Amino acid sequence: METKKIKTETTKMGYHALWEAGGGATNTGEATIIASSDGKRKKPIYVKRAGHLANAQHALIVVEPEDIIIKSYHKRKDFWTRVFRIKSFDGEFAIAELIYEFRDGKWNFYPPAYLQPAITACIEKATCYHCREPYYILE
Repeated sequence: METKKIKTETTKMGYHALWEAGGGATNTGEATIIASSDGKRKKPIYVKRAGHLANAQHALIVVEPEDIIIKSYHKRKDFWTRVFRIKSFDGEFAIAELIYEFRDGKWNFYPPAYLQPAITACIEKATCYHCREPYYILE
C-alpha cells in the first residue's frame, strides 16, 4: 500500500494535530475529515469562528496512531476520495497508509460501513459552496 507523509500541527502540549478543512467552489472542491480508528467523530481542540473561513481550516483535531484521514476532491462532481490510516509519526509528520481509494467511479476495496458516515461528510464538505464550518466533529 502507498504511504504518505502528512504535515501535522504541534499543540502547546506537544501533541500532533490536523485540521478539518475545505469546501467547494462553483465546479470544484476538496475537503479533509479526521475520524477516530472506529470512524467516530473526534473532539476538536480549536474551532475557528472568525476571520477567513470560506473553504479554509475549520477545526483542529489531535490525532494519534490508527486515526483515519479522509481526503476528497472533485471536479464537476467527478470524485477522487482517499482514506488513510495513521501508522506513526516522524518529527512533524504523520506517516499514513492509503487503505481505500475511490477513483473513476469505483472503490479499490469497499470501505467498512463504520467509515461511511465520515466518508459521506467529507464528500458533502467538498461540495459545500464556500464552506465555513466543520462537518465531522464531536461538539
